Amino acid sequence: MNYWLVKQEPSAYSWDDFVKDGGTAWTGVRNFQARNNLRSMKLKDRVLFYHSVTDKSVVGEAEVVREWYPDPTAEEGDWACVDLKPVRAFAQPVPLERIKTEKKLAGMALLRSGRLSVSPVSPEEFAAIVKLSAR
Repeated sequence: MNYWLVKQEPSAYSWDDFVKDGGTAWTGVRNFQARNNLRSMKLKDRVLFYHSVTDKSVVGEAEVVREWYPDPTAEEGDWACVDLKPVRAFAQPVPLERIKTEKKLAGMALLRSGRLSVSPVSPEEFAAIVKLSAR
């Protein structure tokens, strides 16, 4: 199993919207590295859902339920999307400021490539985030 982080502005599509919908096609990614990350996702991979811009927190966990396929929202280009479903909301969102203070998370792509909307997460990073969400 692989682990990932996806970022979304809560004003555009929040965790609550995601839960209400029961899942979604993760469309609209227009960065080549993020697209390649989408293409690397496999069924049952776990995904951290991060609220960007305003909340700046990991708020829940999702699962890949359909591997990559052509993004139907793309009018041109070779773009991809995957289908995700919510697994659980975190009891305590894990704020970016908290992530920055954890030595175990110092190498996290979220901190190194802050603008990347889809990034890999190591198993150790994933476990650390989940642990922080339980505090």
